[in-house]
Amino acid sequence: MAISVLLVASTPEPDRTVAAAARLCYSNASAGDLVEEMKGEDISRFIGHLRGSGHLSPFEHAVFTFAVDGISRVCTHQLVRHRLASYSQQSQRYVEMTQPEAVIPPSISSDPVAKEIFTRTIRESHGAYKALVEAGIPREDARYVLPHGWMTKIVVTMNARELHHFFSMRLCRRAQWEIRVLAREMLSLVREKAPSLFSLAGPDCVARGRCFESRPCGSPFSSVEEVLSG
Repeated sequence: MAISVLLVASTPEPDRTVAAAARLCYSNASAGDLVEEMKGEDISRFIGHLRGSGHLSPFEHAVFTFAVDGISRVCTHQLVRHRLASYSQQSQRYVEMTQPEAVIPPSISSDPVAKEIFTRTIRESHGAYKALVEAGIPREDARYVLPHGWMTKIVVTMNARELHHFFSMRLCRRAQWEIRVLAREMLSLVREKAPSLFSLAGPDCVARGRCFESRPCGSPFSSVEEVLSG
């Protein structure tokens, strides 16, 4: 099963909302009036000014919720380290794992011998899980034999500021391959919904013009479009 990412909810007109919130800091007008008055060029200009000045707190007014299927618990272990977010994940304690389902890394799936070892091990671990459950062991204990690569589902909510931070870290070439795939799908979706907010989002080599890693990859991206191309 390939990874599936859906943008299931978001702040209505997120670009306009963030721009109006920023303009409120410098205006005597009411918040409602500012939202109504903002035009396309004003929105892009305000958001560009915020990004350039590092005044990113208005970005927190735009919120995005994603439903993600087909990722591994290896990936979600990394994902939930981004603490300025909300998560709801499928529970192995309450949901029985009825089929042997795991994410196979490309380095393994492209190697027939490695793939056979991997799939055999997944089947064996799932067989042990089923045997334990059938023997009366609670699912919450039987799940201990399942591997980190087991497929899972998760709902993620982040605001635009945290998404920029997430993209800066997880779209870097040095990031692990699976969370990079997830981040690319998420960025593609939010760029459609909020093009001004995410016109310049991605790893630091794109968003900030240079890499801040102590050991750079040596192959910086040239644009957001290159990042999204995979």
